Amino acid sequence: MTITRRRFLQGSLAAGAAATLPSSFYINRAMAREPLRIYAWAGYFTDRMLEDFTEKTGIPATFTPYGTNDELMNSLRASDGSGFDVIMPTVDRVPGYLDFNLIQPLDESRINWSGALESAIEGSEVGGVVDGKRYFAPSDWGTEAITWHRRFADVDRANLSYADLWNPEHGQGVTVRGHSALVGIGLWLEREGRLPFPLLDSYRSEEAMRANFDVIVEEAIKHKAMLVQFWDTENEAQAAFRTNGAIIGQTWDSTAFRLQQEGEEIAYGAPKEGALAWMEGFVIPRNARNPDAVYELINWYYTPEAGAMFVEATGYNSTAKGATELLPEATRQFFTDSYTEQDLANLWWWPIQEPWYVALRNEYQDRYLSA
Repeated sequence: MTITRRRFLQGSLAAGAAATLPSSFYINRAMAREPLRIYAWAGYFTDRMLEDFTEKTGIPATFTPYGTNDELMNSLRASDGSGFDVIMPTVDRVPGYLDFNLIQPLDESRINWSGALESAIEGSEVGGVVDGKRYFAPSDWGTEAITWHRRFADVDRANLSYADLWNPEHGQGVTVRGHSALVGIGLWLEREGRLPFPLLDSYRSEEAMRANFDVIVEEAIKHKAMLVQFWDTENEAQAAFRTNGAIIGQTWDSTAFRLQQEGEEIAYGAPKEGALAWMEGFVIPRNARNPDAVYELINWYYTPEAGAMFVEATGYNSTAKGATELLPEATRQFFTDSYTEQDLANLWWWPIQEPWYVALRNEYQDRYLSA
């Protein structure tokens, strides 16, 4: 059976027809003098995308990139939710922004939901809807799993595990992100019955989190000599393979996708413990200056053409209906090659990360990085 991005998110190969954007969703061009200030992940908005948005809506837009969820949170806290009109956090972080009163609810009546995949809308309710109010319009989803060099890494794809990162034959050729590598190790140890609590309990209580992560960090430090580098951003993850000698790592799917586009002999696969999965979306900061334009951005994005441009730029999976059909064959093939049906059924979705958990997570990450 052929696997497609659409099949995963909708559960059917027969998805709805490509959505078109009603003219009623466009604001008067006379109101478009104020630029839309976009603060999103590096690489998420190309010049072509910004030009297309302006051409379709008459609204000028600027794009400022960030590299991590923590960078985004720190920027918004420092500015008290001002400085930008729209941000794109992962859905598991949305409750944390509410704890600091940094974001505002969406006016759902102004969003062309018919252009978005129904399963993405429903799937983003956990985290994206709080106390009956929606703060999050889903834009894309992706995974973090195992990337490896086909010629140099010793990998049995049919039995892939997070433990494979630490195969001694990989020498000093491993790259990981600190905090998510600890989760990968935790999933491996949980599968072997070596954690005192289920890993998900780490997100529910400090007692379980500390008990589990004491074990996880101890195991991680045993293998730290195998690391060629830690990565924190997309560019750093790519550089680990491109120039710094990494032959295997735990990275985002986009890292492998972009390296493949450059002709590198790179593969990507989900371990049997489950690829770490996340969803991102559009959120309006509390003190946004031009919220009207944000709704125009969301509605522009929920078209096949805009969704396809996003996927081509990032390698991630758009929530816009009809985007898949417009993608180049090589882009669709990467998805097919990277996931089996079982892999997609076994995704490990990031739980809600409350501020107390993030603080402890950073504490254990620092312990790992400095060991």
